[in-house]
Amino acid sequence: MAIVIGSDSVGNELKEVIKRHLQESGQHCIDVTGQNVCDFVDATLHVAQEVKKNDNNLGIVIDAYGVGSFMTATKLKGMIAAQVSDERSAYMTREHNNSRIMTIGSEIVGHALAKNIVDSFIHGKYDGGRHQIRVDMLNKMC
Repeated sequence: MAIVIGSDSVGNELKEVIKRHLQESGQHCIDVTGQNVCDFVDATLHVAQEVKKNDNNLGIVIDAYGVGSFMTATKLKGMIAAQVSDERSAYMTREHNNSRIMTIGSEIVGHALAKNIVDSFIHGKYDGGRHQIRVDMLNKMC
């Protein structure tokens, strides 16, 4: 499993904090935007493209508020995304929705909270079962 990460210019500082945290935690992290200045739409598309390469990959996109990246990701067929600003939502979106991409707002979430959110997201496991009906419905959209 790889954690694919990207950001626009506003989210770059928080992206670097999260990337360092993931690497220190022993996670395989792929930064698809590097230090390049790009729009949140492009950053989200780069992350989604890499996430789709492996069913176990997860993606994290950071922009100012997390909303633009969320809207972009939800336009992609077969991609379930969640805009998250707390640990519980990050965990539950994996457990109940099998979200593959999480978006975070760098002007909403501080560094310490962002690390906790990321840990909750990547350690969440999809429950399947009754949730699969909704996941199938979401995956058919777009």
